[in-house]
Amino acid sequence: DGMPFAWWVGRANEKHLYWGGSLPGIQQCACGLEESCLDMRYFCNCDADREEWTNDTGLLAFKDHLPVTQIVITDTNRSNSEAAWKIGPLRCYGDRQFWNAASFNTEASYLHFPTFHAEVSADISFFFKTTAVSGVFLENLGIKDFIRVEISSPKEITFSIDVGNGPTGATVQSPTPLNDNQWHYVRAERNLKQTSLQVDSLPKKVLEAPAEGHFRLQLNSQLFVGGTASRQKGFLGCIRSLRLNGQKLDLEERAKMAPGVKPGCPGHCSSYGNLCHNGGKCVEKYNGYSCDCTNSAYEGPFCKEEVSALFEAGTSITYIFQEPYPVTKNASTSSSAIYVDAVMSKENIAFSFLTAHTPSLLLYINTYFHEYLAVILSKNGSLQVRYKLSKDGLLIFTIDSGNFANRELHHVKINREGRELIIQVDQVLKLKHNFSEIDFKAIKSLTLGKVTDSLSLDPEVSKANAYGFTGCLSSVQYNHIAPLKAALRHPSIAPVTVKGSLTESSCASIMEADVNTVTTIYSSSDPFGKTDEREPLTNAVRSDSAVIGGVIAVVIFIIFSIIAIMSRFLYQHKQAHRSSQTKEKEYPENLESSFKADIDLQNTVSECKREYFI
Repeated sequence: DGMPFAWWVGRANEKHLYWGGSLPGIQQCACGLEESCLDMRYFCNCDADREEWTNDTGLLAFKDHLPVTQIVITDTNRSNSEAAWKIGPLRCYGDRQFWNAASFNTEASYLHFPTFHAEVSADISFFFKTTAVSGVFLENLGIKDFIRVEISSPKEITFSIDVGNGPTGATVQSPTPLNDNQWHYVRAERNLKQTSLQVDSLPKKVLEAPAEGHFRLQLNSQLFVGGTASRQKGFLGCIRSLRLNGQKLDLEERAKMAPGVKPGCPGHCSSYGNLCHNGGKCVEKYNGYSCDCTNSAYEGPFCKEEVSALFEAGTSITYIFQEPYPVTKNASTSSSAIYVDAVMSKENIAFSFLTAHTPSLLLYINTYFHEYLAVILSKNGSLQVRYKLSKDGLLIFTIDSGNFANRELHHVKINREGRELIIQVDQVLKLKHNFSEIDFKAIKSLTLGKVTDSLSLDPEVSKANAYGFTGCLSSVQYNHIAPLKAALRHPSIAPVTVKGSLTESSCASIMEADVNTVTTIYSSSDPFGKTDEREPLTNAVRSDSAVIGGVIAVVIFIIFSIIAIMSRFLYQHKQAHRSSQTKEKEYPENLESSFKADIDLQNTVSECKREYFI
């Protein structure tokens, strides 16, 4: 009836009824367009429904429909009906002719090419990006004739030409500045009938050619790109994808030999650098840009993909910092002389966590002077940031706006710049503090999870450290260090040590999934289970276990006793029922009373049977 038996789903979640080698919107395969199908009544080989295998093969190249996200093939539930499909990889590529670019760094710099032969017609197109107020994009001179394209003011592009009848020019005015360091498109055309100029999507400026006079453009000098031979101001900025009468000019290759001109075009980061997130650094490329996530706790093309892992009880990651100054034989015997100038002026800490256990030690930073910074979850689920400083002693900052051990993902930021401390939880400012004096210096190590060296910890941190951390940590950042990412991606080359079981996983997906399912899949130690205690076995725990075991034994004994009594009771009623039936046969005159008794007895037995089978 015309309904398709097969289709594929693309980017916009829409069904597409064409296959590789065909065109979008045409319900055919390649053989249908080529009229080469095995059965000419159909537009695909597979529609022929033959006994032997046939195939339809081709390339899906319509970019707006890609990638292929799903393939549906039906009508295979008949006997001897089979289907098979194969999808190749999605291949993406750029156009080198489109990105071919050069950057002009001085007003006197230029590129020169052979004479532009445009006697009868000229078609010039290119992209440009600049911050200059004016400059010549290209120019070619003759004895009297010339052709020139320039930015004459921040809002004007001018196409000037002289074929011997006097100079004429087409100018496009933009309502907004064109020297905004963004890419703009220019197309200038000239033929025997008219001269036109197009800038971006602004209205085209068209000048009619004179009916009489000269019409051939006679040029004899070299073509100048980005500069001029007539002592006018050269162009400062970038030009790419320059085409003259359909032919590309290799700007990059020529720029390698020209002073003041560099191949490629830096400055993509000024336009697209904001696409690099979470501390990712935009890196210029000749044909685009990339995001360097080296110093970011995230990864991916735009540094937006979280790096997270599941911690079990006892798991720890320790990142060892290099000593700020080398210890030499001539150094002072006082260790403080080594680190006297190594004061950390700031701490920029960011991480996300998900857990159901308290108390927990999330993060611990210690120094060579036995100072430390600890982030813990206390017994009631509140978040504590604890500084131990040599001069101010112990400083405790508590965020008690809720229970943070609630199996939900929480985001923590701790920023200290000089004496000012700011703590944010879940993008909300929770605490602000000014230190009287801060001397947190000579960082030794950073630990996530359980700290093995806990000699200098205060009792509250020691208690949290006894449990360590059980849960999920994500995207941990300390200044320019990403310790969790280093442990997962570069364990062999980074100064990082991992102890215990560390499993990479997504905290966001764990939060969305069912808690019991997550614990079954990810950890045999049940990191998100309902058990809230992981203390070592003590006499009290053993005593509690014995009491519970005794109670369970008594309950089981009572249940079996009840079952035995119920069985005895049912057996007695069954014997009574049989004797009553015998009496009914022997004494018919007592039929009515026997019948009533029998009804009552059957009801009783029926109820007992129901309870017995339950």
